[in-house]
Amino acid sequence: MEYIKSKIRDVADFPSKGIIFRDLTTAFKDPRALHIIGWDLSQLYRDKGVTKVVGIESRGFIAGSILAFELGAGFVPARKPGKLPADVITESYDKEYGKDTIEMHSDAIGPDDVVVIHDDVLATGGTMAAAYRLVKSMNPKKIYINFIVELEGLNGRAALPADAEVTSLIKY
Repeated sequence: MEYIKSKIRDVADFPSKGIIFRDLTTAFKDPRALHIIGWDLSQLYRDKGVTKVVGIESRGFIAGSILAFELGAGFVPARKPGKLPADVITESYDKEYGKDTIEMHSDAIGPDDVVVIHDDVLATGGTMAAAYRLVKSMNPKKIYINFIVELEGLNGRAALPADAEVTSLIKY
């Protein structure tokens, strides 16, 4: 994990003053770091019968797609409003810097699915909590929650369901 951490860029005062943004795009562009991320994520779920990986827009699409590929699972995007072409279900939530909404196709998850919901960073947990509620409303067999980076000082796990299995590769 130290190699991946060494490839994550810290951006001061983004998106607002006083925030240190952990920019994973610099890790994603490094072939070795991207390979390690994909491999390590897949090892967490290799024996859990995962059938779908939900990636949260937009950086969750990157490693989420790799994870789905490695597991032989389908990939489901959780998107901003108006980006999906068919019937959707919607969830609004508070995030670090205001309010937002995410959507998924209403037929994306079924009762036989085992789902990993993936995003790049756990900050305050609002986005993931909303994604969890969307997936949960589709009644899958099991839901796992995963991040590459967790910002422990923001206590984002408190926003997530107590019974959810939550994993992060790197903690700050």
